[in-house]
Amino acid sequence: MERKLGRVEQKMTGKVFLVGAGPGDPGLITLRAVELIKKADVVLYDRLVSKKIISMIPKKAKSFYVGREVGDDYKHQDNTNDLMVKYAKTKRRIVRLKGGDPIIFGRGGEEAEYLKKHKIQFEIVPGITSGIGSATYAGIPLTHRKFASSVVFVTGHEDSEKKKEDVRWKKLAKSADTIVVMMGLSRIGIICKQLSSGGMDKKTPVAVIQDGTTSKQKMITGTISNIAQKVKQSKIRPPSIIIIGKVVSLSKTIGWRKK
Repeated sequence: MERKLGRVEQKMTGKVFLVGAGPGDPGLITLRAVELIKKADVVLYDRLVSKKIISMIPKKAKSFYVGREVGDDYKHQDNTNDLMVKYAKTKRRIVRLKGGDPIIFGRGGEEAEYLKKHKIQFEIVPGITSGIGSATYAGIPLTHRKFASSVVFVTGHEDSEKKKEDVRWKKLAKSADTIVVMMGLSRIGIICKQLSSGGMDKKTPVAVIQDGTTSKQKMITGTISNIAQKVKQSKIRPPSIIIIGKVVSLSKTIGWRKK
């Protein structure tokens, strides 16, 4: 009898789709993501999901803004996790809609672990991460046969509960041709100083791209020795992506997007 009840309970449990909405331009969302949004019973969406994509949510569906703001603590993420499980137990399709890609600094991995722990079915749907989308729209190839054989994606804002920083900036200075820093704007000066201390040429080009792939996209360029000051002068703000490496200089040649 217990086994039968267990099977019935499992059938009644819905499924959560951890979906990447792309980097900002609504035209870059995947067909799979659009399909899931239009069929969703519940949508939990983040701060960086565009209004045009949010407008795709069916009127019959319940939608909740669960965007995380700077300074939000773990209770915010816990609340989002609880909402996913709560609605998965009563609804058929729950879309957890995230900016960029759900598992590139998007906490998708943590949310998937939570769903697994609570025996909730889930699927992860990739999206174009802002680190790639912003670079492409700025005419910066992250790899290039002449200039960059490697690229690394790094967070500039680590878990506040870590006792020490895991990112070894000084080692990265010599081990990667292109460095893409996400969520690092407030620490750009510190990051560049550490890269310089690690042996990176002070003339290494840097680009900072604000609101990448959107109509509001703005980019400034400099070097690791002066980019922090240029950011301050230009009043660049989040969300911004930092790209460090020789490939940045190619934006002058192959930048294709009209300003």
